[in-house]
Amino acid sequence: MDLIIKEISTKKELKKFVKFPDRLYSENEFYVPSNHKDELRKLSAKTNPAFEFCRAKYWLAYDNGVIVGRIAGIINYKYNEKHNIKYVRFGWLDFVEDKKVLILLFEAVRKWAISQKMEFIHGPLGFSSFDASGILVEGFDEMPTSFAHYNFPYYSKLIEELGYTKDVDWVEYNVKVPESVPQKFVAGAELVKKRYNLHSASLKNKKDILNYADDIFRLINDEYEDMYAFSELSKKQIEALKKQFAAILQPEYVSIILNSTNEVVAFGITIPSLAKAQQKSKGKLFPFGFIHIMNALRKNDTVDALLIAVQKNYQNKGVNGLIFNDIMNAYIKNGIINFESTREMENNVKINNLWNKFEYRNHKRTRCYIKQL
Repeated sequence: MDLIIKEISTKKELKKFVKFPDRLYSENEFYVPSNHKDELRKLSAKTNPAFEFCRAKYWLAYDNGVIVGRIAGIINYKYNEKHNIKYVRFGWLDFVEDKKVLILLFEAVRKWAISQKMEFIHGPLGFSSFDASGILVEGFDEMPTSFAHYNFPYYSKLIEELGYTKDVDWVEYNVKVPESVPQKFVAGAELVKKRYNLHSASLKNKKDILNYADDIFRLINDEYEDMYAFSELSKKQIEALKKQFAAILQPEYVSIILNSTNEVVAFGITIPSLAKAQQKSKGKLFPFGFIHIMNALRKNDTVDALLIAVQKNYQNKGVNGLIFNDIMNAYIKNGIINFESTREMENNVKINNLWNKFEYRNHKRTRCYIKQL
């Protein structure tokens, strides 16, 4: 065994970094490839606006010339300054089942982080909350959501053997869509509307959704402020995210709640699951990958929750139920039978209470680790 670690310095090497998981998981039925072009955009300082307040380095581990692991080290200075901490993030972690490889990868990040006067390492995390995060620790025989990263069971075992400990856990739920919206749910939604003088925005096309985009991201920055590892999205990041997600938005699967002055006070964005389509496209939109994506958007039996937020003044007032009442009928009409939740903190009782009204199961758990340098 001839292990070496190499910092990435060329675009050619970065492409190898992006494509490595495709080979590692080539025989795994649950692995969902990321879009290669999107990954390269995120990892490049020229195209990712997060580099205005982040620094990053990337490494590949080789064994006799064959890539056996990858890792990114990221310092989000905006997040560190806000919380008065000195943290480095590790992300884009993938490796063969060999502890020596993992040691080599983490050591590369550790040395760089210490040179930058960092004190703790945590992850997996990306530049922002819109990047893949967490190590899967439960649910290895479940299909990931559209933008989640799958990993083998040995990841958590080897990471913990190196002294990394749990910082937070996120849980995910599979909710069965009922044949009809429960009458109690409908009545409750109407009551919430009348009591707080709320109404749903009319969304007939994607342009209607995008008209509210700035208000939606303003709400995200306000209400996600205390979310683990979240840092406020800049104007350039927001514009980039608009472009990234605009093509896959389906108006009937989106709910935007307005108050009496037409201010956005809550929203929920769900999309048809793209996981199986991305498997077929193998990380490429062209020449034929986009066809699989378009087919998945048109016909599907599963939806993924993408984003949901409720203004503080309207939390704990049943507004979540209002959002799902809006889009539930569209699910039923279009033959959707599975709803995959977004990741929630394991102690989020409010969300648990929402799913209690339906047939559901907690089927996935992901973990963020931390270690002092």
